[in-house]
Amino acid sequence: MTFDWEFSLTDLIESTLWQRLPLLDEPHQGAFRLLNGFTEGLPALAADVYGQTLVLFTHKVTGIESEKLLRLACEQYTRLLPWVQCVIGKQRSAETTALKRGVIIFGNNPAQHIIENGIKYSIDLLMNQDASFYIDTRNLRAWLVQNTRGMDVLNTFAYTGSLGVAALAGGAKRVVQIDRNSRFLELAARSAAANHLDLGRMKCRAVDFFVGVGQMKKNKEEFDIVILDPPYFSITEKGKVDLAVESGRLINKARPLLRDGGKLVVVNNALFLSGRDFMAALDELAKDGYLRLEECIDIPQDFTGYANTQKGALPADPAPFNHSTKIAVLRVKRKHPSSN
Repeated sequence: MTFDWEFSLTDLIESTLWQRLPLLDEPHQGAFRLLNGFTEGLPALAADVYGQTLVLFTHKVTGIESEKLLRLACEQYTRLLPWVQCVIGKQRSAETTALKRGVIIFGNNPAQHIIENGIKYSIDLLMNQDASFYIDTRNLRAWLVQNTRGMDVLNTFAYTGSLGVAALAGGAKRVVQIDRNSRFLELAARSAAANHLDLGRMKCRAVDFFVGVGQMKKNKEEFDIVILDPPYFSITEKGKVDLAVESGRLINKARPLLRDGGKLVVVNNALFLSGRDFMAALDELAKDGYLRLEECIDIPQDFTGYANTQKGALPADPAPFNHSTKIAVLRVKRKHPSSN
């Protein structure tokens, strides 16, 4: 990919930064997106803040072009945000895992936690090619805090467990988090401990989704809320995840784990799946009368870009959702409600 360096990177960074001024107040402990280049005029760059650490991502550029873009963006942001103590550059299109996971290009001591809505989340910014904490699901974490008191909650494809920790902080009676990678789940335990939450109410299982769900069905486990936040595409020896063409399959796998009247929270981040097509898939599942869309949860504006900063269209129209990360809350009815 060739890149036009004639544009003013300074103007772009300053104009998008201006929209996010309310997020920049001290004590600089939160997590938010400074620039979504895909929708704000520069698809090759994204910039996120985690505490006093800035994480820069390059996309579809490699080698010298990627390094130049990271250097220029680092110089601009550290000039405008003097409180930034560390900058990490992640080259998402690089050939090596090390460059994808990130390299410190300014300062040192990356942030190890952030605080969101009064809850502390442990992070490891160099652990994976993303930043170990998803900014786009901030509103979902707030929803979980407000809607899980006294409930049994299952968080599938939990990754580092921020959604489950939000439910635990919201007063959930029991939280089960499953993910194939035990190292990711260790951050969930650290987050719970950092908030002095009762670790006895949270169980983390390092298990494949298909195996874990099968085991819970066999054990007749039931939940009031089940969260489905899978990767866009994944194949293991146990099963396949492909959100662009078969999101309904995962929903049907999880439905039997819900009590009558329970809620299934579905996150679909397929970039090329339109909101209309996703809604059509949900409508098809709801035809039998045992599934009903209750609400949609928006993605925060700092992540989507603002009305006067958005310059590019997403590959597929996400409407009625406001971003390619589409979050739907479904109410589940059981044919034979549990007697307990």
